[in-house]
Amino acid sequence: MIGRLITNIVVGVLAFAVGYLLRKYGTESRLKAIRESAENMLATAKTRLQEADLEAKAAVLKLRDEAEREINRRRTELERQERRLQQRRSSLDRRFDSLEERTHKLDTREKQLDSRRNEIDQLHNKELEELQRISELTQDDAKQLLLERVEADARQDMARVIRDVEAQTREEADRKAQEIITLAIQRIASDQVSETTVSTVPLPNDEMKGRIIGRGGRNIRAIEAATGVDLLIDDTPEAVTISSFDPVRREVARVALGKLILDGRIQPGRIEKVVKKAQQEVEAVIEEEGERAMYEVGIHGLNPELIKLVGQLKFRTSYGQNVLMHSIETAHLAGIMAAELGANVPRAKEAGLLHDIGKAVTHEVEGPHARIGADIAERFALPPEIINAIAAHHCEEEATTLEAVLVQAADAVSGARPGARRETLESYIKRVESLENLASSFSGVERSYAIQAGREIRIVVKPEEIDDLGILTLSRDIAKKVEESLQYPGQIKVTVIREMRAVDYAK
Repeated sequence: MIGRLITNIVVGVLAFAVGYLLRKYGTESRLKAIRESAENMLATAKTRLQEADLEAKAAVLKLRDEAEREINRRRTELERQERRLQQRRSSLDRRFDSLEERTHKLDTREKQLDSRRNEIDQLHNKELEELQRISELTQDDAKQLLLERVEADARQDMARVIRDVEAQTREEADRKAQEIITLAIQRIASDQVSETTVSTVPLPNDEMKGRIIGRGGRNIRAIEAATGVDLLIDDTPEAVTISSFDPVRREVARVALGKLILDGRIQPGRIEKVVKKAQQEVEAVIEEEGERAMYEVGIHGLNPELIKLVGQLKFRTSYGQNVLMHSIETAHLAGIMAAELGANVPRAKEAGLLHDIGKAVTHEVEGPHARIGADIAERFALPPEIINAIAAHHCEEEATTLEAVLVQAADAVSGARPGARRETLESYIKRVESLENLASSFSGVERSYAIQAGREIRIVVKPEEIDDLGILTLSRDIAKKVEESLQYPGQIKVTVIREMRAVDYAK
């Protein structure tokens, strides 16, 4: 029992000793591990501290370099600004010196001007006193006389300058315009035939008049009702006259009446059929003529209705000149001049062809054909340049493009060339005489001459009654009076001539 107790005690002691030794060994092992870990952490911390120190030194060096560069940049900028300020200071100094010099010169000139002004005042006073002494005039009367003389001298000088400038400008413009227009006329050089709308239908015999009239006048009434024209059957042998304000209706009536005369069967029922067929034929001719004009001028893409209006111009005349032929000729002339001047050739041609398009409907719409034509162009959405050229070709509106001016010139050339238009001798002489009489009615006019078939009036004035500025006013007054009093085609140029002649004889 005791032995077992001792054994247990010994075992317990050994166990305690063994446990103590094991705990001590474990503790030492952990302490050693902790110590090694602490040493590693310390080494790592030292390494990181060294790296941080190096990075801080590098950052400081970088900041120092950047600061030095910034300082150098600012120093350079300051030096540059300082040089600029120095240059400006030098420039201001030079300007100041120049201003001082100019001020000195101005002061000197002002003194000279004051001196000359005083001299002029003295001379003026002497002249006034001399005038008063010679003419026994008062100072106010002498002053008025002097002012009138100075004004007359100034007017003469001004008129001389105006005349010189106008002469130079006119000479250059006329020379260039003559070159361009001459070249255009030479290049177009096509034969044009003056046509008139036929209003008389020949008959094979006088018996045909009775057949046209019909029993109780039924045939002639049927023809007039179907065509919208008036048939005049008078004492003219073997002819019937067709009267209508509409040239297309007149042409339809002419064609229909010709067919009825050839056929010989003239009765109300057949008249309506023949008139419808004649209308179709005339419409086909109108369309064909419009397309032919487009092709001849070289224009494409126009509205078909506008082409028909162009074709209707074939049946319109102006002073004996066929309007369609005149429009084609105007288009060619405008296109050639546009090519010479570097303008828009297709647009000039199109405006030239359409410039008289208003004449196709002037029998239906009231107003000048230029304005009517512009309204038609606006309705068909043509370009504004073409609308302006149509509206301005008779100077009823201001021309805003070069093409519009060229259309004006081409229209005038086509209408004014020899053989383009016809008028009776009596009306021509009457128009020319009225033009000369109107010009001679103004005071100061010595002679007046109507030239260029009445397209220009030249007036010679009395130089002792009208001065150089007076002729400018006179030309405007005569032009205005012509516009108000006379009816004329196109435009009339008014030229007033004033000249002084001194004649002497050597004996």
